[in-house]
Amino acid sequence: MGDFVRIVEVGPRDGLQNESQMIAIATKIALIERLGRCGFREIEAGAFVSPKWVPQMAGSAEVLHGIKKKPGIAYPVLVPNEKGYVAAREAGATRIAVFGAASESFSRKNINASIEESLARFRPVVAQAKSDGISVRGYVSCVLGCPYEGDIEIAAVVQVSQALFEMGCDEVSLGDTIGVGTPDRARTMLKAVAGSIPMKNLACHFHDTYGQALANLYACLEEGVRVIDSSVAGLGGCPYAKGASGNVASEDVVYMLNGLGFETGIDLDALIETAWWICDALGRTPGSKLAHALK
Repeated sequence: MGDFVRIVEVGPRDGLQNESQMIAIATKIALIERLGRCGFREIEAGAFVSPKWVPQMAGSAEVLHGIKKKPGIAYPVLVPNEKGYVAAREAGATRIAVFGAASESFSRKNINASIEESLARFRPVVAQAKSDGISVRGYVSCVLGCPYEGDIEIAAVVQVSQALFEMGCDEVSLGDTIGVGTPDRARTMLKAVAGSIPMKNLACHFHDTYGQALANLYACLEEGVRVIDSSVAGLGGCPYAKGASGNVASEDVVYMLNGLGFETGIDLDALIETAWWICDALGRTPGSKLAHALK
């Protein structure tokens, strides 16, 4: 296959947001800086959401201010609305993301709004970001299944993805939030969305609850996707999706991509070391096969 695959490292945000123990700001900053030294060019740094709903993301402004930013690395943050956007900009954010869902029930549980209301909420945020020269990513949750509704119609995934793209999102990340997808379903969903949005503007964000994430990613790589979201040590899970284990582990993804001949720019040894470092800080072991195999 042989192309470059851009990996968006989501560990410091999506990976840590579901932790029950509060994590020190200094630990978050050190994690982001370590990931930068591993070679990641895009590292999610936090979320400007209400600490009441996602306590772990409190202090995202301090994290953004505290990182020794390296040229060529982007540090995107999630924003739920205009208030969040203003706070993110004040903290120096130069890349943002908004997060919608293909499931009506999940949208209401996750962001307390219907799909239509969420899209209406994002439009002024995206418009302001474009006016400020800020890159915007749109997330679509539950593209292969929902904890409340089960299977999701592909047409709903296409509709929400298209709405985000048309309002000005530069990239749309397709999320299997509860990790129920299988390769054929992932491929079919991606092809359907790629009928409306160029493949170069799409990313895959797969959780590994059922052990299918790498297989699903392989199927999507065959279709031409070249942006993958993953989380160091397989950290994470959705606070609103019961039993959903972490994102696919970055080190497992890099190992697979290396084996397929793709370029990633990631130092795998440094990444495995970082996986063990953050897991030591959290008092657990990494959720990736590779970190254990190559310890």
